[in-house]
Amino acid sequence: MIKLYFSDYFGVNKQTLYDYGTIDISLVTDLPLFIDPFLLFNSEDKIYRALHDNIIQYLRFLRDKSISKATVTDGELRAWYCFKEVQQNWLGYTVLGNSGSGLGMDFARNLHANLHKIFTTFGDEEITAGSHLEKLCLVKDNIGKDNISDFTTNLIKGFLLDYTEKFAAANIPAHRLRKFTVRRVDFNYTTETWVDKTYTLPVFNDDYVLLSPRNILTKDDTWINREDLVGYFDEIPSAISNEQLRDQVNNYFRSQLPPPTRKKKGPTKKERNKAAVATIHEFPELIDYYIKLKEQRGERATAVSIERVQEIESKVEEAQALTELLQKNSEFLTQPAGSLEEAIKRAEYLKDCIENKDGYKIINDKLAKKPSNEKTVQLLFTMVWYGTRYDFNREPNNGRGPVDGTVSFGALDKSIVEFKLASNSQLRHGIEKQTEVYLKANNTNKKVIVIICYTAKEQETVKALLYELSLTDAKNIIVIDARNDNKPSASKS
Repeated sequence: MIKLYFSDYFGVNKQTLYDYGTIDISLVTDLPLFIDPFLLFNSEDKIYRALHDNIIQYLRFLRDKSISKATVTDGELRAWYCFKEVQQNWLGYTVLGNSGSGLGMDFARNLHANLHKIFTTFGDEEITAGSHLEKLCLVKDNIGKDNISDFTTNLIKGFLLDYTEKFAAANIPAHRLRKFTVRRVDFNYTTETWVDKTYTLPVFNDDYVLLSPRNILTKDDTWINREDLVGYFDEIPSAISNEQLRDQVNNYFRSQLPPPTRKKKGPTKKERNKAAVATIHEFPELIDYYIKLKEQRGERATAVSIERVQEIESKVEEAQALTELLQKNSEFLTQPAGSLEEAIKRAEYLKDCIENKDGYKIINDKLAKKPSNEKTVQLLFTMVWYGTRYDFNREPNNGRGPVDGTVSFGALDKSIVEFKLASNSQLRHGIEKQTEVYLKANNTNKKVIVIICYTAKEQETVKALLYELSLTDAKNIIVIDARNDNKPSASKS
């Protein structure tokens, strides 16, 4: 049996993990989940709320340093702001592995220069019920869910270590455990330094493994997020108690909309969103009113979190069946002549699993009742790379933006892999231009394009496009029929 998951490797019953409140993480690839700090804030659990209070305390410390020390040394920035990704929890968006980028010096300098502007009333809010780390991503460019997640995970790392150590002591044999001295666990506010601590933890590949409670995890984005801010805009003015401010906001928003014409009676969604962004920039206090609305609907955050974690757990269970099919296919494990042939072979195997072995069910999202996005397909693709000598790395950024993946065997044999949804309006551009740019950036002339079709219309569109580009017979373009309306179940056929 291929040991891909925590339960497999450590001989723990899946139900035992579930009863403890954690998830069965993969030890091959990160699961696309992360800790949402709002779930700590909104929890009825005193321990979770205390964790959120500790996060806010540390941000106040950084805010005060931002005010009192306009000039800081690189050493101070590294000590206070720079955190490595906590890769031992096997959560995030790194495929075939668990190594992410973490929080570096650019993040540190940007945050130190602006923290006192962003959090002028941090800890003394009058509009919202509490302080929120996520406010960073609402007011600053280039700060997203990955940054928020890395920051949160590092600041509650001590709790996660205790949580894992307790489970391990009760459920994992001693020979599977080891003592680890973990760096930067607790912050000493007197000495203004991080303190290391020692724990007895599960060991995998000479590193420790961390478990995370499933009720603080989510997928896609945090409950408080930048895209959602614009989506909530129409509701924000009604939440403003100050009548004068409410009128100013409404008047400014209307002034940013284009005037009606004979052909167009009202603004488009894009025009309304643009006007909303301009209004938020003009009245930054609207951000606090948005956060207030999200606080008031906090119970929905918990419900959404449960749905999203269940969705990923469902994908994990179904993907495990895929790896078992792979294990039985001894011919598949023979090694081809190079990275391009390997990438094509693995993509063709994925195509066969989706089209002929019920794999289409995995990438048609049952919970959301919609086709899976490119990231979910990439997660599935990761599973078909088990047992190969070739290295598959997802989304390496080598100078011209991230490519979906590179396949390599040493520095001289490299191919790139691009995943495309047939519904993507930029599909032609991706085939014609985008991959050519990536080829140059990755110093290779080899590429594989995997196109996912969810409808008959999408299949026809792709067929016509490939014919037009004289690529109908191209072996390196793999078109996958992921429709759920044209396949009898493999179990019934």
